[in-house]
Amino acid sequence: MQRDVDSEQYHDEEIAKWLQLSSIPNFGVASLNKLKRKLMCQATDILSMRPNDLHEIGFKPQQIDAIQQADEPSVQRTLSWLHSDPRHFILFFEHALYPALLTEISSPPMLLFGIGDAKKLANLQIAMVGSRNPSIAGKANAKAFAEGLSLSGWTVTSGLALGIDGFSHEGALAAKGITIAVLGTGIDTVYPKRHLRLAENIIAAGGVILSEFPPATPAKPENFPRRNRIISGLSLGTLVVEAALKSGSLITARYAVEQNRDVFAIPGNINNPLSKGCHYLIQQGAKLVADVADINEEFAEREFNKINTSEIKSQKNCTESLATDRLLDSVDFEATPLDMVVERSGMPASEVMSQLLEYELRGLVVAVSGGYIKLGEK
Repeated sequence: MQRDVDSEQYHDEEIAKWLQLSSIPNFGVASLNKLKRKLMCQATDILSMRPNDLHEIGFKPQQIDAIQQADEPSVQRTLSWLHSDPRHFILFFEHALYPALLTEISSPPMLLFGIGDAKKLANLQIAMVGSRNPSIAGKANAKAFAEGLSLSGWTVTSGLALGIDGFSHEGALAAKGITIAVLGTGIDTVYPKRHLRLAENIIAAGGVILSEFPPATPAKPENFPRRNRIISGLSLGTLVVEAALKSGSLITARYAVEQNRDVFAIPGNINNPLSKGCHYLIQQGAKLVADVADINEEFAEREFNKINTSEIKSQKNCTESLATDRLLDSVDFEATPLDMVVERSGMPASEVMSQLLEYELRGLVVAVSGGYIKLGEK
């Protein structure tokens, strides 16, 4: 498809102005909107103001320097990245495709850099976050909930990190759903590198890789908490799958509360340190969830939830009927030795092993060192 050259040049010019605005130190969307209301001007009009006028309305010398002199090499590098692939996009705060929910938070990013289909950012999203070193049950819950939420029509949004984030993205993809990954690095850097293939799969499936950081921004520790406000800000609710008390996932949950969004948490074993964060959130008012229907019922006015929740409940009832048999009742949610399963069930060891293999293939149990763990609902 041939591009309209004049339109593209105007588009580049507009983006270049927003890139310059975003480079002003200690100047964000809130400050920009305040000035627009005060001066009754367009956002980019600030760039053409004289230094004395800028000083009079409160700009500091370092900010005035950034306004008066754009970093042209940086701007050109970013524009080159934009045009290097038709899947690349840049959305400034006033862009028509800038996500509406994100405009409601206290500190929305001035720019969003993305790869994929920008229109998918308007999808109804649910954030899923949790530990980078989850338990076996945590991994299973992340994949199962992401799959169920995707089947309900949700877009699953997470941070592409190791652990719960990665399993959440994978669960959504397994359900042929859309998933969005928000990076804490520059848009051209997938971190961790082992998730490069996962990022490619997300884009190939119609999802989006997103960052507020332009190309060539390195992985800085302080940028990852910042990206958490975007994960929750894009979403109607945040589900914490598994998290310790001192976890970045609790930062995301706090952002969600500040943004007046729902927070959900999956409970776990009281002796598991990775459950303590979820238990704390539940004590603070987060909704305890045991299945996807627990989340969907909070959004009953959404038509797609009304339709699909009944399907998931039907699947749940089928699974529950399986889980009432004496063999599954003999397996705990922590490692249960095989001889204990045999003793509890009262079944021959050969039959127990055969049935457990079948249940493992169905995702109801998993073999681990020391025995078997019941995974619960699939």
